[in-house]
Parts: sequence; structure tokens; C-alpha cells
Amino acid sequence: MDHADAGAVDSSADVAAAAAARLKERLYATITMISVVIGLAVSEHADAAGTAATVLTAAVGLWLATLVADQQAHRVVHGRLATGAELRHMLWVGSPLLLSAVAPLILIASSALGVMELRTALYASAGVSVASLFGWGWYGGVRMGSGAAVAVLAGALDAAIGLAVALVKAAAGH
Repeated sequence: MDHADAGAVDSSADVAAAAAARLKERLYATITMISVVIGLAVSEHADAAGTAATVLTAAVGLWLATLVADQQAHRVVHGRLATGAELRHMLWVGSPLLLSAVAPLILIASSALGVMELRTALYASAGVSVASLFGWGWYGGVRMGSGAAVAVLAGALDAAIGLAVALVKAAAGH
């Protein structure tokens, strides 16, 4: 392999690593958002505006916390702040954390418009998030070439684990 081929392998490995990091952030945020919307659904005093603000604040707070942690880790490892391309990479990898608020906000807005009750919208949001965990688990099983039954099992396990983690977080008040 010549130098040009080695660079192509490195860049394809970098792209795959960045894609995996972005997906990890998306899955983590999805599990966190399940616990947020379940916690809001069982709240006695929830209204659409306050609930939307809580969901948006949770997603933005999670994103900012990740950026702070990434920047701190970069300072410790490299002895300097991440700037330029490194900072853009951190922002790009962490951006899927913000996507976790999209479905809940759409469903909360539908409740504000009278399409459904707020509690129903919040439980539906948790259901959509659990379904997305199933979808990613199923897709991972398919990508591994394990066959349909194993892919469905992988999806079901990912959804069950994600829901269990979210319920524990919601029960703990996080």
C-alpha cells in the first residue's frame, strides 16, 4: 500500500469513527430524553409551554455539557484548547444530542394545538424514542449480517435496555 492508499484508509477510519461517535451521542440523548418525557408525563402540574421549555433545556443542556467535557478532555490530553477544525469536529459530533428534542417538541406542539392531551403526547414521545432505539438495534443486527431473527432480537434488546435505563433515571428524578 502506498502513502496515498494509507491516507484513504485513515480518512475512511476517521469518518467511520466520527459516525459512530455521532450515533453514540444520538442514542445516549434518546435514552435521556425518554426519562425526561416520562418524568414530565407523571408530573401533576405540566403544561405545554413549560414542558416544551424543559425538553428544549434538557437537550441544549446535554449538548453543552458534552461540549464542556470534550473541551476539558482535549485540554488535559493536548495541553491546549480545541480550536478551528477540532472545535468544529466536537460541535459536529455532539450535534445529534439536539435532535433528541425534535419528536417530543412536535408532539408537545400537537397537544398545544388540541390534537391530543399533553400526557398522551409525552408518552407517545417516549414510545417514538423507544421505537428509534429498536430501529437502530435492528439495523445494527442487519449490518452485522446476523439474519432477520437476530436483528429483531437485537432491536428488542436495545429498546428494552434503553427503556429500563430511562425508567431508572426517571425514578431517580434525573
